[in-house]
Amino acid sequence: MSEQYERGMKIRREVLGDEYVDNALKNADEFSQPFQELVTEVAWGSCWSRGVLTRKERSLINLAMLAALGRSHELEIHLRGAVRNGCSPEQIREALIQAAVYAGMPVGVEAFRVARKVLAERT
Repeated sequence: MSEQYERGMKIRREVLGDEYVDNALKNADEFSQPFQELVTEVAWGSCWSRGVLTRKERSLINLAMLAALGRSHELEIHLRGAVRNGCSPEQIREALIQAAVYAGMPVGVEAFRVARKVLAERT
């Protein structure tokens, strides 16, 4: 694998956790394995490794975008990553409010539902 892939795998594991990444890779088959490699190399190895923005800032951006797009499953995964990256519940709340204002209140309703579930896991 490329250096970019290896860098991406390290970041992906640090943000999403070994259990999630191991499951994603274990469940990949001949059809989906190239996509797993692409995600690791491009999203994590190119984008998340750029510096400039902190992981916390990248997480907050992701939360707002995933909420706005209505991608609840990915939002849940990235909410856990945001917590790992040091985002406070207050920062998460603000990112979701921003998404609700700009993308619509139903977006906020769903995003807050998912966030409350994830944040409750912390207690």
